[in-house]
Amino acid sequence: MNGEVTIDGYRPGVLAQSIALHMTYYAPVWNFGLAFETLLAREMGEFLDRWNPSRDLFLAAYDPGGDLVGTITIDGLDADRHGAHLRWFIVSDAMRGTGLGSKLMAAAVAFLEKNGCRRCYLTTFKGLDAARALYERHGFLLTDEEDADPWSGSVGLQRFDRSA
Repeated sequence: MNGEVTIDGYRPGVLAQSIALHMTYYAPVWNFGLAFETLLAREMGEFLDRWNPSRDLFLAAYDPGGDLVGTITIDGLDADRHGAHLRWFIVSDAMRGTGLGSKLMAAAVAFLEKNGCRRCYLTTFKGLDAARALYERHGFLLTDEEDADPWSGSVGLQRFDRSA
């Protein structure tokens, strides 16, 4: 990465840009459609509406032109009971392989450690091998697999957990 990407938090329009970034990847590659897009919009909207920077992390990476090129979120609402939830981690096609994903993941793990969050989980699916390798490098371990998933019904579900 050459330093041209700016990583910060919320900016007006980031919700719509994030949904577009996800759909640009997941629709053509994994055939995720309306059900995934509306679930993403609903859940991200609910998160941002209750976002509390003392327990939640929302990072967005922007290119020099102001376009969104990556996001990562730590949802800490139920961290005490179930662990924090790492969500909406994505890097644009143009930025894959530049180290941006590693930088976002490192920032999320640093947030967990700074806030004393001992448990964190994420849900994903088989086939995202580069992402899985990144999760595992940051201490996440595969703990569960299911045939059904909430996104399209066709890719299954994997859960990865990280304990401090």
